[in-house]
Amino acid sequence: MRLINTTTIRLEEFNECEAPPYAILSHTWGNQEVTFHEIRDEPPVWKAGYQKIVETCRLARDSAISYAWVDTCCIDKTSSAELSEAINSMFRWYEKAMTCYAFLSDIPPGTTSSQLTKSRWFSRGWTLQELIAPPCLVFYNSNWEVLATRAQIRDRISDTTGICASYLSDNTKDIHRRLSLASIAQRMSWAAQRQTTRTEDLAYCLLGILGINMPLLYGEGEHSFIRLQEEIIRHTNDHSIFAWNLSTFNLKGSAPAHDPVDHAGMLAPTPRAFVGSRDVVSIETGEDSTPFLLTNRGIQINMRIFREGHSHLPQGSECVDASSLLADGWPSCARLGIFAGFALFSS
Repeated sequence: MRLINTTTIRLEEFNECEAPPYAILSHTWGNQEVTFHEIRDEPPVWKAGYQKIVETCRLARDSAISYAWVDTCCIDKTSSAELSEAINSMFRWYEKAMTCYAFLSDIPPGTTSSQLTKSRWFSRGWTLQELIAPPCLVFYNSNWEVLATRAQIRDRISDTTGICASYLSDNTKDIHRRLSLASIAQRMSWAAQRQTTRTEDLAYCLLGILGINMPLLYGEGEHSFIRLQEEIIRHTNDHSIFAWNLSTFNLKGSAPAHDPVDHAGMLAPTPRAFVGSRDVVSIETGEDSTPFLLTNRGIQINMRIFREGHSHLPQGSECVDASSLLADGWPSCARLGIFAGFALFSS
């Protein structure tokens, strides 16, 4: 793990388990970022990205923190192996930082904290884990003036991002256990309206949030998200992974004909398909969890069938759209996304 010495502004290498306390930067990339090779050989002090590094180090020194981590220059992105390892470790690195500085380059001086959620920082894919993982997060405007802490405006952030405020406190002890309380569908929904420069990164930016490790294959396009879901299936029995595109379903179980994902298979083609899954929660049924398998013929799963009119539709026994709950806590109608490519029969 490489860290920047906040006094010398030079890189130093550490074993991760022996790394000293460090601060970490969260930002959106611009056109003049400083690379690993540049800061190692001859720092380009004229680049705008170098000023981010200098200011990050200044803030860290002011807090008596001797090291800092900045993604642009602490990772050698010319090495595919190192980049893959770094992306799979990213959530953990933000989680272990002493504090995180979120630099909002598009928020000018004089902007109030009530306006900061308009920043593009809140719409980018990679900043999702950077919002949740750090133990302490402080927002700064384009002049590096403090706007607010995450804890101070967590309700406003929750309204903007759809992330429950309980995940936005400064108490991030055992953050992975707390994240596991959110269903897979809920966590997917947090990224549903975010963007990344590369298509594959829409999947890769979710690795830490979902507790998944997998190799990076740039060039695979949207298949990266299919591969991510296959990895999730191998590691969890959470049925909510199939609870996508709920917003297009009505109580009769049909989807509008113009729906672009009306004829997709069991797995969602993109995180955007989970945009209506914010309220999908896992439920306890009092029965053993029903496992499902990914095979070379598709997905093998046992599910309950309920009758509606002359049709038989699948009902997930362990996840439900919370907005459909009745007063007694049972679902009035729970759908599990799109069911295509296989047949359901009942006697």
